[in-house]
Amino acid sequence: MKQSIYESLLLKKQKGQKSFAVLIDPDKVDMKEIDKLTGLAIDAKVDYLFVGGSLVISNHLDEVVQQIKKNCSIPVILFPGTPSQVSKYADGLLYLSLISGRNPELLIGQHVISAPFVKQSGLEIISTGYMVIDGGAPTTVSYISNATPIPADKNEIAMCTAMAAEMLGMKLIYMDAGSGAKRAITEDMIAMVAKCIDIPLVIGGGIKDPEKAYRNCKAGADLIVVGNAIEKDESLIREMSAAVHSSAIIV
Repeated sequence: MKQSIYESLLLKKQKGQKSFAVLIDPDKVDMKEIDKLTGLAIDAKVDYLFVGGSLVISNHLDEVVQQIKKNCSIPVILFPGTPSQVSKYADGLLYLSLISGRNPELLIGQHVISAPFVKQSGLEIISTGYMVIDGGAPTTVSYISNATPIPADKNEIAMCTAMAAEMLGMKLIYMDAGSGAKRAITEDMIAMVAKCIDIPLVIGGGIKDPEKAYRNCKAGADLIVVGNAIEKDESLIREMSAAVHSSAIIV
């Protein structure tokens, strides 16, 4: 029986291995760019390809996912900003609950609306506690969600929020400074959260160089997601992936 995406994440965590994901925004790529990106991802041994964005205005999500799947066998995981961002052609979906904010629509409201369609999709559903951390600049996700991010220096709030999510049964914690963040999440915050949870920890937003990706992994991140920096310089894929994979902790 084929191992699920989540099972693979748990196994890697148990072994002290780290994973790297490239985030592809359907609004910002055409088929030619997808071909180039997937080629680079294969060469760099990228673990996962995330597809989605806070505000997807194009209508070719299915085409983007199908083109990626045509080019490679890297698992494609949807990172949806809205319930409409679902494609049955992907491998999995992060079912995001915005636990850092107090907007009931993004805690559970939109999930109620999308649940029948999501279940029917046949995708592997990974319940995810999504935490937006202040990255020093207004981001699309903070604007669209109408929710205040967790302050960058409030490590205890982040820790307690992650603990609550795990005890509520969520399978994954995703801490995100947002696309275009001026500053990434601190290693201190990552370390504090990582020490108090047993589920995989995903970190994204504001990671602009391989050194930061490496330090985040050493602090306790299990999966690093990079999108904006690679949109600006695709050659970073190889360096970022190498940095993440070299940070493995021998257990």
